Amino acid sequence: MKTGVVDVGGGLRGIYGVGIMDYCMDQGIHFDCCIGVSAGSANLITYVAGQRGRCKEYYSNYTFRKEYMGFGNLLRTGSYIGLDYIYGTLSNSDGEYPLDYPALMANPAELYVVAENAITGDVKYFSKADVRQDDYRILMASCCIPGVDKPYVIDKTPYFDGALADPVPIQKAFELGCDRVVLILSRPVSVSRKPGKDLTLAKLIRRRYPVSAEKIARRAEVYNASVEVAKEYEQMGKVCIVAPEDTDGVSTLSRKKENLEKLYQRGYRDGAAISRWLEHTT
Repeated sequence: MKTGVVDVGGGLRGIYGVGIMDYCMDQGIHFDCCIGVSAGSANLITYVAGQRGRCKEYYSNYTFRKEYMGFGNLLRTGSYIGLDYIYGTLSNSDGEYPLDYPALMANPAELYVVAENAITGDVKYFSKADVRQDDYRILMASCCIPGVDKPYVIDKTPYFDGALADPVPIQKAFELGCDRVVLILSRPVSVSRKPGKDLTLAKLIRRRYPVSAEKIARRAEVYNASVEVAKEYEQMGKVCIVAPEDTDGVSTLSRKKENLEKLYQRGYRDGAAISRWLEHTT
C-alpha cells in the first residue's frame, strides 16, 4: 500500500505541519510520497531528510531575523521574504542549519514540490531530480508569494507560490499511485477560505502577470473546492485530514513566538490522529 502525505503550507501557519511531521518522525511513521506546497515543501523536504526539529528552529527563531523577512529586504531586493537567505545561506552545506542532502537523496520516499509558472499560470511539480547539493531553488519558487516577493526565476522561467496553481494537490497524490493520503491543512477544515488579501495581491501583480493575478484572485474558491473533494475521499476512508481547530493567533506572516509555539504543539498533538488512522487502513 502506497501512503502519501500532502502539506499545503500557509506561511508561518506552516509550523502546525512541522509539529505533525516531528511527531511522525518520533513515531517512525513513513510516507512513500510527499507533496509540499509553499511552506509545506520546506516541511516535507526536511522530513524526508530525517531532520527532526530543523524546521521548528527556522519558524521559532530564524524567522525573527531581518534577513528572513522585513521591509529592509523589500527595499534592497524587491522581495519581503529573503528566500535566498532561508533556503540558501541558512540551508546550504556551509550554512547555520544545513539540509542533510545525502540523507534526503538516500531516502527512497518520493518528493514533489508545487510551484506556479508566473507567466502561464501552469502548475509545475518539481521532484527530487530537480534538487542538487546547495541548490534548493525549487523551495524558493514554491514559497514565492506574489505581491510580497518578486517571482523566483529558475532556468529563465519565473515562478510563484504553488498555492496559486494547485493549493491542495490531493488529486495529484492519487495520480502518483497513492492508495491513501494524509492531508495537512494549516487552517480549520470547517472554515472556508475568504478572498481577503488575495484580491489586493492580485492588483499588485495584474499588470505584469495577469494570469497569475487571476489565479490568486480565485485561490480561495479553488482551495475551498479542493478541500470539499478531500472530505469526500475522507468519507471513503482514503484520506485523513489533519487540521487545527484554532490557528492560535498565527497568520501567514505574523511573528509572535508564544503563538508559534502553541501552534507547533497543537500540530504535534494532532499528529496522533495519523497513527490511529494508519492502524485502521492497513
